[in-house]
Amino acid sequence: MSIDQFEGENRIDQGQGGNLMVHGWPLEQCVVSAHDREILRGLGRRLKELAERPYEQEKKALWIAHNGLKTEQPVIFIDCENGWNEIFPWKEAIQCEGEMAQDWEMWLRKEIYWADTLKDDKVVEAKLYLPYHAVDTRWGIEEERIGDPTKGEAYVWKSPFADMDEEYEELDLSAYIKTPEIHIDWEASNAAFHAAEEVFDDILTVEFRHKWWWSPDLSLSYCNLRGMENMMCDFYDYPDQVHAMMRLFTDGYLAKFDYLEQHGLLPNNCESMYIGSGGIGFTDELHGVPGQVKLMDMWGFNEAQETSEVSPEMVKEFILPYQHELASRFGLNYYGCCEGLDKRWEYVKAAIPRLRRVSVSQWADSRKMSDLLGSDYMYCYKVSPTDIAVPNPDEDYIRKNLHDVLTYCKQNGNIVELLMKDNHTLGHHPANASRWVQIAREEVARVYG
Repeated sequence: MSIDQFEGENRIDQGQGGNLMVHGWPLEQCVVSAHDREILRGLGRRLKELAERPYEQEKKALWIAHNGLKTEQPVIFIDCENGWNEIFPWKEAIQCEGEMAQDWEMWLRKEIYWADTLKDDKVVEAKLYLPYHAVDTRWGIEEERIGDPTKGEAYVWKSPFADMDEEYEELDLSAYIKTPEIHIDWEASNAAFHAAEEVFDDILTVEFRHKWWWSPDLSLSYCNLRGMENMMCDFYDYPDQVHAMMRLFTDGYLAKFDYLEQHGLLPNNCESMYIGSGGIGFTDELHGVPGQVKLMDMWGFNEAQETSEVSPEMVKEFILPYQHELASRFGLNYYGCCEGLDKRWEYVKAAIPRLRRVSVSQWADSRKMSDLLGSDYMYCYKVSPTDIAVPNPDEDYIRKNLHDVLTYCKQNGNIVELLMKDNHTLGHHPANASRWVQIAREEVARVYG
């Protein structure tokens, strides 16, 4: 989409990570008109019909077996991400008038499309997941963003510590970096919740869900505050300051995790929730009770994709000790995002306890990762989104790449999931997404029988 398409009153999908709404609504928006109610209930009834299919329970059982390292064939997951705006252009597709109702409508249409059209292994449920209306204060100091991703724009940022040279070495970072706090507007959050219960009465169950637990992004936080190039040099020039910053970040995340646990705010991500950098969390090894979920009942997630061009030894010294502390709090762990892990795998394996899921990105040697992971970890293969980002995808190319990866993964007994994500565009051809799923299923059948 071009930027001019986002001007005026037009909006875009704000969902993230497997259809998670991340921003709640102020109190004045927490109303649903009779017009919007009728539209939403119709969509809710359709979602309920799909969720009640026996096939959804079969997919749930598939994920439980998969996450337990007990499957022989790959699972398939696609998230169209920004491509959802090409599947459901806001002005053409969204019929509701209220802003909150529009967000719910987009969420419901996506769930239905997953089941009706994409037909991957995502489980759809007769539920609506709402975010809290809240503020995460993060570090108390932020980068200045130029460009607005919430409007479909790319952006760059100015880091508050970027222009410091020698003075950075003497800077008291604790005077600037504060412990993150979560401030929930309960009046607005509960108003949205009760409105949803009224709209979807006898159709869908309504639950709160958030991503405050998701990726304690140590390297991203450092880059945001200090700058990417500076981070790479700081490992060598200012090692003490890097450790000081990582210590503050780690303590801040641990404090936030404790707050969420103590106040019964942790989501039950061992069920249908998107976890890590792809995939669904269903497992029978973790047993969180809604409202009483503990960190050890959850999947944890750590990554350091901003350090992709940093040596494994630097990652071992400056990143992994702190990630070990964070990962130690969770029952099972997912590691990695876009960074290639083949060169640093031995360090990651030693540092992350109860590691189960491992990202195999396009920047990793996928064959080497197949050898390294064997059947002891899940091989979370990130298929290149460029494959379907053009109007006319090269299906022969897509098939060959999938076939090659699946062939050596089968030989090594890998527990594989094929993940198509990070889709900034579908080439303005929405059918590319469902066609990719169909091709992936065909190649799985060819290799695995």
